[in-house]
Amino acid sequence: MSQHDSVRVAHEYFVTTGRLAGQHVRRLVADSWRRSARSGVDPEVPAPPVDMSGRTLTSYRRGHALSAAMPVVRDLLVRPGAGAGWITALTDDAGRLLWVEGDRDVRRKVEGVGFVEGAVWSEDRAGTNAPGVALVTERPAQVVGTEHYARTVHPWNCTAAPVRAPSGQVLGVLDVTGGPVVATAVMMSLVRATVAAVEAELARAAAGPVLQLPSDRVVTAITGGQRTAVGARLRVLGPAVPTLHLDGRDVRLTLRHAEILLLLAQHHAGLTADELAVQLSDDVLSDVTVRAEVSRLRRVVGPLLSPSRPYRLTAPIRSDADTVRGLLEVGDVVAALANHPGVVLPRSVAPGVERIREDLRADLRAAVLASPEEGAVSRWVSSDDGADDWQAWQRLAVLAPRGTPAHVQARGRLDLLSHRLATHRAG
Repeated sequence: MSQHDSVRVAHEYFVTTGRLAGQHVRRLVADSWRRSARSGVDPEVPAPPVDMSGRTLTSYRRGHALSAAMPVVRDLLVRPGAGAGWITALTDDAGRLLWVEGDRDVRRKVEGVGFVEGAVWSEDRAGTNAPGVALVTERPAQVVGTEHYARTVHPWNCTAAPVRAPSGQVLGVLDVTGGPVVATAVMMSLVRATVAAVEAELARAAAGPVLQLPSDRVVTAITGGQRTAVGARLRVLGPAVPTLHLDGRDVRLTLRHAEILLLLAQHHAGLTADELAVQLSDDVLSDVTVRAEVSRLRRVVGPLLSPSRPYRLTAPIRSDADTVRGLLEVGDVVAALANHPGVVLPRSVAPGVERIREDLRADLRAAVLASPEEGAVSRWVSSDDGADDWQAWQRLAVLAPRGTPAHVQARGRLDLLSHRLATHRAG
């Protein structure tokens, strides 16, 4: 039985009995099915309400913060999707579809299931779908075919990611809906890269005119009578000791302090002691322990860490992981790999850090598999992450000219991996 059929059977059993059976349903999807059922969503006849239309919708969109992002979205997703089998939607923070644009044929078909501008596709109104799940979890989500709670949406796939204001507040969700191409890791990377571009545009609009300075220069600003470092850089990739470059000097960090700085750099609005504890450990971490660690960190970084709560940074920190993401966003996969000496804080078991680590790895891998450059794939399979990556070795076998060392190496590696798999199954 295929994965698709297994999920379809599990879905049928769940909507009939309210219980999950088998191991074929991802936890993200299973949790969403349960929330959809508790919300009373009818899997047979979902009714996402259209609560805004005409001039009211037009006026609401015009005044929404995300209106400034639509030119970026159209350049990166809407135009490439015309005739390519997908549509792009941008929602507000309630899951209301503000813009739905792209492939005309796909748009006409999804209108039949209520996927129209002004409709609310939050999870509690439309059941499991990528925009709704992304809003609930505040993380990128991909929902494929029969993973949708409503049967009418089973023919479709969707990939979505939250869009945040410079403050960290979720403004809405960027979604791509369509056929098989939408159910790929490449599409997830494309959506996330577009969100990064959108958020950069929102940040520029919020900041107004800025003075352009060399990227490696550290500037000192006066904030509330205190001197605050601007342009601090955090090194978290690879086996080297994590380091913060601050005010022209390198500060060696403990693993815990590096974890806290990295997490705060990802949460611009700040984190409470409770939130930071959850991000730092799967075990119960007391507020007292968190406060003590933050107090010690403040003695190291000074006014870069706000004295007030929630804990937050008073100036942006750019990490070497951000550098890799930026290179991926502009399509320079080879340079991204060259700037990736290893995974994010490899010794860390903090849940929040593990998510950042896995997200960056997934983005790198997706970019490599989509790259037409033999060099990019060769560099990936030479890394610890790519050494046993079957798809990457297959990609290299396709890209490398027949008879070259790279092609011979790829074919040999594929044979070895096949032998290992056969031996494992036999055992």
